[in-house]
Amino acid sequence: MQGEYKNPFRPGAGHMPLYLAGRAKEIGEFSKLLSQETILDNLVLTGLRGVGKTVLLENFKPIAIRERWLWVGTDLSESASLSEENIAIRLITDLSVVTSNILVGTHDNRIPGFVSSIETVPLYLNFNVLLEIYKNTPGLVIDKLKNTLQITWEHLKPKGSMGIIFAYDEAQNLSDHRAKEQYPLSLLLDLFQSIQRQRIPFMLIFTGLPTLFPKLVEARTYAERMFHLLFLHNLNEQDSKDAILKPIESSERPIKLSKEWVQHIIKMSGGYPYFIQFIGREVYDVALQKFNAGEKLTIPTAEIMRKLDADFFSGRWAKATDRQRELLTVIAQLQNADLEFTVQEIVELSIEKTTKPFSNSHVNQMLYSLSNTGLVYKNRFGKYSFAVPLLGQFILRQLKEKNTRMFENKE
Repeated sequence: MQGEYKNPFRPGAGHMPLYLAGRAKEIGEFSKLLSQETILDNLVLTGLRGVGKTVLLENFKPIAIRERWLWVGTDLSESASLSEENIAIRLITDLSVVTSNILVGTHDNRIPGFVSSIETVPLYLNFNVLLEIYKNTPGLVIDKLKNTLQITWEHLKPKGSMGIIFAYDEAQNLSDHRAKEQYPLSLLLDLFQSIQRQRIPFMLIFTGLPTLFPKLVEARTYAERMFHLLFLHNLNEQDSKDAILKPIESSERPIKLSKEWVQHIIKMSGGYPYFIQFIGREVYDVALQKFNAGEKLTIPTAEIMRKLDADFFSGRWAKATDRQRELLTVIAQLQNADLEFTVQEIVELSIEKTTKPFSNSHVNQMLYSLSNTGLVYKNRFGKYSFAVPLLGQFILRQLKEKNTRMFENKE
């Protein structure tokens, strides 16, 4: 009987939930950006891992298409920003997806085997043509890209399109490389600022971790005025309830969760969409088996959290060195660990909690390294936060298990 029913919860990176809860405000703000005649505001969508950035970005796409915007983009890998040439090829590749059906003329094509026979064939604005325009334009990489985008808009404008949205996920991977004299991030910002000043409606959307926006501002100070920042937070209690109950209610399922169990899932998940989907899936599977067996619902909380630890946290925890883990364990024991913390707070608590306390300079260096691995981030107020939701609670669980094992070994 269990096989007759599909689990309505969908944990996974970017997997679309059956019901998108609590993002009406952000969708409204995005819709306003689509009404710009001249692009003054681009968009940065940021937040911790598991907060639903990629899912929301995917929800933006059909809204933009309904408003006659074209949509291009992909996940940004680190290799895309290794050089200015790489980012240029990335843009041209993405652009060609929506321009390859635009007829821009004809060209002569010699028929193989017939020396004097020439066939006239249509010429479309596909990748090869865009690349030819790019290569044949004199100047630097940015000059070549500007001309390519200008020519594209000249052919696209008569088609009635409002413009093109270039949407890039995992944009925290973008960076400049001063040592190699390669500035792909700065190039991208300069390029779009320039073409937008020419009233060409090509809009940028970046999605990424909280380290993204400070990186943009560091590359170009005007980026702060160029982008509208949307920081996604965890869901409030009502939206969390909807995220749990709506997927079940919208389909003909036999499972009913009590208010107590809904509250328990909310507490376990912290209101983070990915955790709601993960825990919801596990609870639903257990509940369905109990229902089929005619048993009362009981939820194996400890086992679900252990599975979440293994699937979500352990891989990220493994990136840290032993000394970095000591530092993170000190941070997790701060009263404000789930919010913001300072270098001085870490130093002071390390004196109490460790046999080898951390100095200010050492903490600064390690936080910088942990920021590069995506475990913490520094906000604009000079304070730090965990870049992974509920990481502090995971660390405390690891500490508790470690202390338990030590106690058992002594006995």
